[in-house]
Amino acid sequence: MLGKRLGFLLSATLGLAATQALAASSVPVPQVSGPIASPDIPGAPSHHYTFFASNRDLASHGYLEEEFFIKGTASTYNTPPGQTGTVKNSGLPYFTRIVVRRPADPKRFNGTVLVEWDNVTNLFDAENFWFFGWEHIMRAGYVWVGVSTQTIGVAALKKWSPQRYGALDVGKIVASTGPGRGPDRDAMSYDIFSQAGQALRHPGDVDMLHGLKPKLFLAVGESQSAARLASYVNSIHPLARVYDGFLLLSALGRSIRSDLLSPVFKLNTEYDVIGGEAAARQPDTSTFRTWEVAGASHVDQHLRASREAVELRDNGVSLEANLSPLCAVPSIGTRVPTNYVVASALDKLAVWAAGGPPPPTAPRLIMTQIMQRPHQSVIARDKDGLAEGGIRLAALAVPTQFNVGISKPANTDNGPSREAISAGACVRWGYSTDMTIAQLNAHYPSHAAYVAQVRRVTGDNVRKGYILPLDAAATIREAEESHVGEH
Repeated sequence: MLGKRLGFLLSATLGLAATQALAASSVPVPQVSGPIASPDIPGAPSHHYTFFASNRDLASHGYLEEEFFIKGTASTYNTPPGQTGTVKNSGLPYFTRIVVRRPADPKRFNGTVLVEWDNVTNLFDAENFWFFGWEHIMRAGYVWVGVSTQTIGVAALKKWSPQRYGALDVGKIVASTGPGRGPDRDAMSYDIFSQAGQALRHPGDVDMLHGLKPKLFLAVGESQSAARLASYVNSIHPLARVYDGFLLLSALGRSIRSDLLSPVFKLNTEYDVIGGEAAARQPDTSTFRTWEVAGASHVDQHLRASREAVELRDNGVSLEANLSPLCAVPSIGTRVPTNYVVASALDKLAVWAAGGPPPPTAPRLIMTQIMQRPHQSVIARDKDGLAEGGIRLAALAVPTQFNVGISKPANTDNGPSREAISAGACVRWGYSTDMTIAQLNAHYPSHAAYVAQVRRVTGDNVRKGYILPLDAAATIREAEESHVGEH
C-alpha cells in the first residue's frame, strides 16, 4: 500500500519535466552482463556468491536480489570545489559490478530507483545507506542498486573471490588539480557512477530492472560516499544529468553549490555536525535542504545490527565489535532511530524530485562553538548531557538512555590507546548507556506520564514531516509495552 501511494503521488507530480531535463545527457551506456549466477550459498568458503548478499528475508518482502557486471570506457575529470568539472582523460577501460534489489511484482514498485555509491571507508564495499534504510526501502517499494566505483572496494572484492571478481578493474591513478590535491586513485569513479545510472535508464539486451518502468533515479550515499557525491553534484552532475535528486547521509563538511540543477537533501547526525557540517552549513533553498538529528551517531546501533552479521559472514570479522573495547564507552552506537528520519527523507525527496513541494525545514542543532575541520565544533547540551536543537525524536526528547553522538578513545596509562587512535572511529560511533532506575523515576512520575510524553513528541514529529506514521506507531507501541515509570 505504501508503495502504491507513493507511486501514485509521483505519477501525479512528475509529468515530463525531470525526464526532459535529463534527456540531453551524453553519458555512454556501458555493456551489461548478467544476472551473474551464484552457485554457492552465502557464507560458503569458496565465495562464489554475491559479496554482502543480503541476509534479510527478501522473499518475505517480495524482493529479489541479482548481481550484474558492467564494462565500458570512462573519462576522468578535474573537480574544482563547487564548480563544474572538465574532462581530463577519456577512453579509460573499466569493469565493475552492480547489485540490484527489486520488487518481484511490478505492482509493488513505487517508480523510484535508489542508486547507492558503495562506501569503502572500512576497506571493502559497504552498502551503508541500505543498512540504514532497508526496512523502509522494501515496505515502500523502492528499487535499490549498489554500485562498486572505487579501487579499494574492488581490490577487496578481487581478493575475496578471485574466481568471481578477479577481472574487475576500476583503477587508474590520475593526477588531480588544485591546492593540496594529489593523485586520485578513484578518478574514474564519477563517470562509472554516471554510466551505472545510464545502464538502468536505457537497458539494452540485459535489463537489470526486468521491465520495471522507473520515473525517478535518486543517487544516495553515506559518509565517504556522501562526500564523493557532493563532488559529483558540484562538478559532474551539470555535465552528466543522469540523476533526478541526491540524498547525502553524513556528508561531513562538504559544501554544495547554490545553483543546483536537481534537489539535494543533506541528512546529518549529531556527530556529523560536530565533525564538520557545522562549519559548512548552508541555508535551505527551493533546491537544497538540511536535516540534523540530535542524539544520533555517525554509525548507530541500527546500522551495526544491520551490517555486522553480514560482515562476520563474508569477512570473518566485525570491525565495530573489535573497536568497542578500545573506546571510552564500549557501548558504541546510539539508539536514536535515525533510520526513521531516513525513511521520511527518502519519500519527501522522491516527491520533491518529481516536481512536488520541497521537504519541510527543520531546526538546526544548537552550537556553542563552530570550528573548521579537523577540529570539532561544540554543541549545546542539557542537564543530562544530551544535544539541544535539531530533530528531536522521542528517544532523545523523552530519554530512557543517554544517547550521545560523539565519543572518544579509551585512556590507558600512556594516554589514548594507539589502536583506537589508528582506528580513528570511537569519536564517530558515539555511545548509548541506560539510565538508572533512580534517573528514570526522577524523569517520569508514572508509566502513563512517560507514554503521554512519547505520544506528544512523536505526534509532533509526524505533523512536521520528520518521521512517517508507521514508524511513529512503532515508537508509541514500544513505549506502551515498556515498564518505564512503573515504580
